Amino acid sequence: MGRLDGKVALITGGARGMGKSHVRRFVDEGATVVFGDVLDEDGAKLAADTDNATYVHLDVTEPADWENAVQETLNAHGALHVLVNNAGIMRHNTIENMSLDECRRIIEVNLIGQWLGIKSVTPAMRDSGGGSVINVSSTEGFNGAAGMSAYSASKFGIRGLTKSAARELGQYGIRVNSIHPGGIITAMSMQQDIVEATADRAQAIVDGIPLQRLGNTKEVSGLVAFLASDDSSYCTGSEVLVDGGFTTGFS
Repeated sequence: MGRLDGKVALITGGARGMGKSHVRRFVDEGATVVFGDVLDEDGAKLAADTDNATYVHLDVTEPADWENAVQETLNAHGALHVLVNNAGIMRHNTIENMSLDECRRIIEVNLIGQWLGIKSVTPAMRDSGGGSVINVSSTEGFNGAAGMSAYSASKFGIRGLTKSAARELGQYGIRVNSIHPGGIITAMSMQQDIVEATADRAQAIVDGIPLQRLGNTKEVSGLVAFLASDDSSYCTGSEVLVDGGFTTGFS
């Protein structure tokens, strides 16, 4: 028996990194998974290697892609119980040097993409008798960082989106929670511009984590599976940190 037996889940940004880990954990827990991404080759390969997981092209900034992903899920499985709003991008640049287009792109993918996701799945989840939405924010949604203005703004925004959606959708049995990973090793966090910008701070970051180590994607996926499951049936509007205690040092 799996924690997610009988659940049908849609996961964004599922072709690599944390999203890929979520896809595998959900399947292991008994869920049927449809996952989307813009990395079609990586997505197709993961789907071919994973039972009960189907890939669909999904640019989270495109309403038509959301409509297609939800409809394909319903056509194939007849219901939709879980949305994991995982897709996101990160760029490191100062406010002075960042272009307006770059700022807008980060906010459009990270925040508007999640808003579109909630809007798109609401009717299907309501018809399925309720469900769970997990919005992936970040520790940067609690504290700003130099060179991360647009990213932090988007992740702060997810907190407000989550709470508003929880209040709107609770009447339909739809729960909405946000998770806030920090210090997790992923392909995105290891992008060259991020590494170069933070290399001199790397040891200081680890030293500032009470658990004295970086986390891995599997540790995030366990939390996501819990919030997707009926074990968290009275949790909505919550903000759950998975950061090794890093934010305990925030003022």
